[in-house]
Amino acid sequence: MSAVRPLAPPSANSSSAQLDLFQHVLDAYQVEGDRPLTNAKLYQSVARSAGLAAGEVERTVEISGSQHSPFKRAVRWVQQTMKHLGLLERQPGARGVWSLAQRNKDGLTAAPVGKRLVAFSTDLGIAIWGDSTQSFPQLGQPIHLVITSPPFLLRRPRAYGNPLTEQAYIDFICSALEPLVSQLAAGGSLCLNLTNDSFLVGSPARSVAKERLVLAMVDRLGLYLMDTLIWHNASKPPGPLQYASKRRVQLNTGYEPVYWFTNDPEKVFSDNRRVLQPHSERHKKWLRQVQDAGGCPRSAVYGDGAYRLRPSSYTNETEGRIAKNVLPIGHACADTRQYRRDAAALGLPVHGAMMPLSLARFLVEFLTLPGQLVVDLFGGTAKSAMAAELLQRYWITFELFAEYLRGGAQRFQRFPGFRLGEEFSLGFPKSL
Repeated sequence: MSAVRPLAPPSANSSSAQLDLFQHVLDAYQVEGDRPLTNAKLYQSVARSAGLAAGEVERTVEISGSQHSPFKRAVRWVQQTMKHLGLLERQPGARGVWSLAQRNKDGLTAAPVGKRLVAFSTDLGIAIWGDSTQSFPQLGQPIHLVITSPPFLLRRPRAYGNPLTEQAYIDFICSALEPLVSQLAAGGSLCLNLTNDSFLVGSPARSVAKERLVLAMVDRLGLYLMDTLIWHNASKPPGPLQYASKRRVQLNTGYEPVYWFTNDPEKVFSDNRRVLQPHSERHKKWLRQVQDAGGCPRSAVYGDGAYRLRPSSYTNETEGRIAKNVLPIGHACADTRQYRRDAAALGLPVHGAMMPLSLARFLVEFLTLPGQLVVDLFGGTAKSAMAAELLQRYWITFELFAEYLRGGAQRFQRFPGFRLGEEFSLGFPKSL
C-alpha cells in the first residue's frame, strides 16, 4: 500500500494517507484491547492491515544524516499523537509498551474502546458516552448543524486531551469531522469554536494552525467558509500570561473565533431575523425624532454615496437590529453555574473550558429551524444540546469522558422524557 510511504515526514501533506495510517494504528491497539502492545508488534499489525510487504516495513532512507524506516517513523508519529490525545497509557516498568487508556491522570473515565453507551436522553435528544472520532455512525437522518468546540491546540495538554502539533491537530479535526460532513443536509452548517491562544514553541508569535485548518476544511472536506464570527469575551482572564503580563510584547486576548462553514451557500437555513438584537436607546431616540418630524429631518451622503439619508429614511419601524458578526458574550452564565453546583454535589471533576449557553443558543437559533437536528461531537457538559433542547431542535451529543456527561445530565432532568442511561450510571450516583 504505497499510500503510507509519504507519511514518513511529520510535515507531509498527504491527508488521506495520514488519516488511513491513524486508523490502522488505532485498530492495532483496539484489537489488543487493554493488553499491552510493543512497538515491534505494532509495526507488524499495522503493516498487515495496510497490506505492506515486509521489505517496505524494513526499508530505510537517510533522514537527518542517519538511516531510518519511513514506515516505522510514521507509525511512531501517529502513536505520539495518540499519547497526546490521552488514548494510550504506558505500561509500568516496560519501555516502549503502551495500551489503550480508559482513565487519564486527571481521573477522567474514557469510554471503553469501541463501545458507546447512552449517558442520558430526552424526548428531543440523546447524549452518548463514546469516542466520536472513531467510526462515527450513520445516523439515518440528515444533520442540519454541527456545532462544537474541539480540543484546543495548546502547549500543555488539558485534562480532556488535545493534540500538541499543528499537523496532528489539523489531521485529527478533519478526520473527526469528515463523516459528519458527509451526513450534512444540503445547506447544513458546521461551526467550530477554536482557541486564539496557540503560539509557536518558545515564541510570542502566534500559530497559524487555525488558518491552516480553515483551508483544510475547504480543500479536504469540500466546505465553504460563510463567516468568521468573533466571540468577544470581555470577562476572559488576562493572557497569554508569558507574553502579555510578563514579557509585555503581546496584548491580552479578548476573543475566540467561531468558523461557520456550509456545504451549500445557496441553501443555508440561516436567517438573521431569528436573532435580531434590541435597538439601542440612541437609535430609539432617533426614531422618535423622525416620527415627530413626520420624516427624516435631514439629508446627508456618507461613504462616497454608499449611504444616504432621505426624507423616507427610518420611517419603517423594525423589530430589532441585525446582529453583527462580533458577538459580545461573557463566559459566565447561569447554566454554567448550575453545572458546577451539580458536579460538586456528585463529587465529580469540573470541565475546564465550557462554552457559554448564550453563544450556543445564538448559533442554533440563527442556523437552524425548529425540528432540525443539531450534533456536537465534542459535547463536554452538553451546552449545544441544552441550546437545542430549549429551542425545540433535535440533538445528539458525544463525549469521551463520563464525568462530564454525568455532571451535565443533571440540568436536563426537567425536560420531557429525561432518562439516565442504566448501564452508564453504574459507576456514578444514581440518585437525582
